[in-house]
Amino acid sequence: MTAEELALRCAALAQEKLAQDVVALDLRGISTFTDFFVICSGASEPQLKAIAGGITDTLRQENGIEPNAVDGYPLSQWLVVDYGSVVVHVFHQVKRELYSLEDLWSDAPRLQLPG
Repeated sequence: MTAEELALRCAALAQEKLAQDVVALDLRGISTFTDFFVICSGASEPQLKAIAGGITDTLRQENGIEPNAVDGYPLSQWLVVDYGSVVVHVFHQVKRELYSLEDLWSDAPRLQLPG
């Protein structure tokens, strides 16, 4: 699976858990530490956990892909799932607005997500 395919799959899995405002940013050529960010929001701590868990569990079961790291706790309202070439950020809506990663990486093109 290419990094772009992985980013799109992570975005689709987040959407399956009803994540809101899912975006995938293409950081190739702009970042030295990853190729893609997938950013999404949830409305509650249990939903954040469900989104991150849905992504990690499905990729493990379907593709044998394990994250390099999972950081944060639902109570922190920001979970990060690091696959190396793809980093998934799962925010509570309020924290997402506060950190505004899309604005920090505004020069990154967005991938077209299905649906």
